[in-house]
Amino acid sequence: MSPHIDNDKAVHAARNRNRWMLIGVVAVFIVPILFAIALHLGGWEPKGTKANGTLIDPPKQVDAIAITMADGGKFVWRNPQWQWTLLALPGTNCLQRCRDELADLVRMRATLGRNAERLRLVYLGPALPAPLLAALAPVQAGSDDTRAFADLGARRDDELALALVDPGGFLMMRYAEGYDLGGVRRDLPKVVK
Repeated sequence: MSPHIDNDKAVHAARNRNRWMLIGVVAVFIVPILFAIALHLGGWEPKGTKANGTLIDPPKQVDAIAITMADGGKFVWRNPQWQWTLLALPGTNCLQRCRDELADLVRMRATLGRNAERLRLVYLGPALPAPLLAALAPVQAGSDDTRAFADLGARRDDELALALVDPGGFLMMRYAEGYDLGGVRRDLPKVVK
């Protein structure tokens, strides 16, 4: 065999090896991208990246909406503490189940630790007895004078829906009645800092 033929085989083998190496390097970058696209198109999302409530898109400015508090004063949306506001919006009545959910919200707020002060709980619905309101502190009670939040409230009697308003007075998220309190608790630390 001549050295020329062996040299051609060696060059051809080296060229093939280089081509396969280039294809492998490209595949290392392209295959994960294609896999991620396939997962996304299939509807899969990793846990913890999705909000539990329904995002309001675009956020709705609500700081001009008049809210009369139980003590007769007006609610101030933009306060000096720059707090988020979680609105509790009951159905037609707020009886035992609704009141239990309000108490759960108070306990959930306490689990925020040092960030609990960054969240106001505001109940906008039928008047509650004064002793109950005292027991539910720090819940503030008021009424939606213009019924601007009526479409966000619970649809069923004795149920509670929630709405989250940012410190700038923008409605950001809604939790329909039957919401998962654990889901609300997981969402809040992401925003209340």
